[in-house]
Amino acid sequence: MRHFAHLGTGERRRLFVREPEEIGPGAEREIRAIALGATLYSPAIRPTLAADIAKRAAGGVLSHVLCLEDSVADDQVEAAEANLVSQLQAYADSGGGESQLFIRVRAPDQIPDLLARLGSAASVLAGFVLPKFTAPTGRKYFDAMDSAHTDLLVMPVVESPEVVHQESRTEVLCGIAHLLAEHREQVLAVRIGAADLCAVFGLRRDRELSIYDLHPVASVISDIVTMLGRADGTGFVITGPVWEYFSAHPRLFKPLLRTTPFAEHAGLRLRSDLLAGDLDGLIREIVLDKANGMTGKTVIHPSHVHAVHALLAVTAEEYDDASDILGEDAHNGGVRRSQHGNKMNEAKPHRAWANRTLSRSRVFGVTRPGVGIVDLLGAGGQR
Repeated sequence: MRHFAHLGTGERRRLFVREPEEIGPGAEREIRAIALGATLYSPAIRPTLAADIAKRAAGGVLSHVLCLEDSVADDQVEAAEANLVSQLQAYADSGGGESQLFIRVRAPDQIPDLLARLGSAASVLAGFVLPKFTAPTGRKYFDAMDSAHTDLLVMPVVESPEVVHQESRTEVLCGIAHLLAEHREQVLAVRIGAADLCAVFGLRRDRELSIYDLHPVASVISDIVTMLGRADGTGFVITGPVWEYFSAHPRLFKPLLRTTPFAEHAGLRLRSDLLAGDLDGLIREIVLDKANGMTGKTVIHPSHVHAVHALLAVTAEEYDDASDILGEDAHNGGVRRSQHGNKMNEAKPHRAWANRTLSRSRVFGVTRPGVGIVDLLGAGGQR
């Protein structure tokens, strides 16, 4: 898989001074986790699932979750399982593709059952998404993986009420952290189930608010990152929560996208299209995801994908700063002015950030000086 590969060679060279690398199944686990980017969720009951996966991959969607859980009605689970098996077999027969594919199950016993029914077609899977993850439920999921004798990866979703409740949160997150540490080689990334977290409070965020404006939920996300996303080698890649809106609406507040960057790039039409699709709120939330230690995002509509990937690309200034911080002459620490003359780079405190930035640059590339999100969105099909 290679991000931005749906763009022509000339277009990529115009945008990137360092193009995204090709990431294979043998890449380091952290790089594969970063490469998830925008992970598109689709109900497993969709009758055109195989064709949808191929079509979306051609447009830049390189990670896909096929959901048997909340997106499928209780009385449709058996039909969804049968459809999923049939569609994945058809997808495998067609030669498969580049997308990292995951099945979101409802219960542990679905894992060995689905793998047995898929047979050789299971080769197109990257792993399973494990909902409502706590230490007790998690052990059952890992036992199911062991019983299936599979080396596929898992992505636990932290979203249970026990994590939300203040009186039990620390204990539950500690249990999750210890269990994931025991199974580190099987864990690709940790996902956050924002809809379920909101449900505990009876909340649903408005499209003009980010998840971080809902302080009871934001505090839960903060604790998840604090305990599971540390940069000291004990943490995991944590992906940003879902953005669930994708159509225009009457606005109460001003749009969140300034006119100036678009006017400078002759992109006022692009700005209008983004506002019409409610993507200004999504873009702001992706920025906040990154600022709060998360990489990538759960999405429910293809129109969201290019925005996520555009904001994951590393700018030339970020790359220069990270390279400077990790340079040989910075080995003993110290502080110095950045090459761009607008900030200080401290070798020791900023080292973890620099390592993460260079990892992200491998997956999403380094843009040329002067190239920004407006250029990437326009090139990526966000028109």
